[in-house]
Amino acid sequence: MTLVLPRTWSLCHHFLEGSGHIDRKRAAECANELDPCCTFVSGGMPSAYKIRLHSSGCKAFRSILHLDPDKPANQWEEGLEIQWSPPPEPVCKSQLDCSGASKCLSTGINGFSRCLCDRDYYWNHVLGTCQKKKVNTKKVGLSLKVSIAVISFLSVLLAVAFSAIKVRKSLKQKKLIKEREDVLKSSNVGKSARIFQLKQVKKATNGFSKDRILGSGGFGEVYKGELEDGTVVAVKSAKVGNIKSTEQVLNEVGILSQVNHRNLVRLLGCCVELAEQPFMIYEYISNGTLHDHLHGKYSTFLTWKQRLRIALQTAEALAYLHSAAYTPIYHRDVKSTNILLDDEFNAKVSDFGLSRLAKPGVSHVSTCAQGTLGYLDPEYYRNYQLTDKSDVYSYGMVLLELLTSQKAIDFSRDPDDVNLAIYVSQRANSNGAIIAEVVDQRLLGKEPSVNTLTSLKLFSEISFACLREKKRDRPSMADVVHQLQRIIEIVNLES
Repeated sequence: MTLVLPRTWSLCHHFLEGSGHIDRKRAAECANELDPCCTFVSGGMPSAYKIRLHSSGCKAFRSILHLDPDKPANQWEEGLEIQWSPPPEPVCKSQLDCSGASKCLSTGINGFSRCLCDRDYYWNHVLGTCQKKKVNTKKVGLSLKVSIAVISFLSVLLAVAFSAIKVRKSLKQKKLIKEREDVLKSSNVGKSARIFQLKQVKKATNGFSKDRILGSGGFGEVYKGELEDGTVVAVKSAKVGNIKSTEQVLNEVGILSQVNHRNLVRLLGCCVELAEQPFMIYEYISNGTLHDHLHGKYSTFLTWKQRLRIALQTAEALAYLHSAAYTPIYHRDVKSTNILLDDEFNAKVSDFGLSRLAKPGVSHVSTCAQGTLGYLDPEYYRNYQLTDKSDVYSYGMVLLELLTSQKAIDFSRDPDDVNLAIYVSQRANSNGAIIAEVVDQRLLGKEPSVNTLTSLKLFSEISFACLREKKRDRPSMADVVHQLQRIIEIVNLES
């Protein structure tokens, strides 16, 4: 038996009243409608009441058996529920089957295609056609105004924040530049580094032109430049944003500001206008590096006397750093590529990026091992204790290069002979004297004199002394200077 709903106060109302969810004001309105139960409660869940109701209209009827109006509604026995759904869009085979604002499209269900409404249209199942969606212009206008206001506010907020960050960064950079300038303008010996402006450095290097690059490394690039007064200079730049590179360049400026020796490259000044990329300006040494001349970049052959002079001048520069400088300095990267040669083949020790100042009253500086493969002091590598004897070991490798014209590390040699120190020591006689086969044969000539052979022997002994395993067994650079002076005197006797 199906529940029939009269237009007056109905059993439907009694049924709902029994559930305790009745709005009497709406119940009175409902009694005058054609479909009172459909409009009696809006927004109800499907299981909220015995008779399903929804704001969009009736979705189902529930049949009730043994209906007795004299009994309370909770004693009625429920029967079958009948539900229905609104008719979907019509089935189509082609666009010809569709009309209005719709297109024949596949629904993906059972392979059927239907006349689906276009964008901004909806399917009105009562009228059976696609109708245009109504746009609430007031709501859209309000939303647009709110959106514009929010975007404008955020834009202003971002602009203010960006300006604040930019100003803060600028102040921070100016403070950092000022601190660096103050440090560089004064040193322990009262000497100050000249501060160059960035526009001067750019003009000197022709805007850091690529054709001005002399070389590059882990620190950055070195450019050839010319100052307004015609002075030719070398400009070393740190890598942009590379903290380690920046620290090395600034460390080198700090070290060179404290020294003054004819065989040390001379610092002319620096530029710290760019906080993230400082520049160092030093004298231009025109004749390349010792490494270039020993290993084939130049066709010029270095004579034995020239090599002895280079060895002595390098030793004097290192002895000055270890003993005569206001604060002892450990170079930490002595090698043939860091010994520059001028037009008269005079040596200039360069690249103080890894150098460290000695601490008064302390025998060593504790620091992680840094240097170049082949030149690095093995004892320093093991215990992280940097001393002047670490430079002595590296210098010993340079002496072997001068003696043999071979590289400190060369993978073209046999695996056991890659390291030059091992290669030479394995070919030395029982007395530690070097044998002729490892000496650059051009130094011997066809008939070497006794003085030349003696000087080669003494030179090799100094090399091996500098390369001793224990640092306490190595000579000081001052001792090396005296021994080299004796060797040069022996060679000069032939003249």
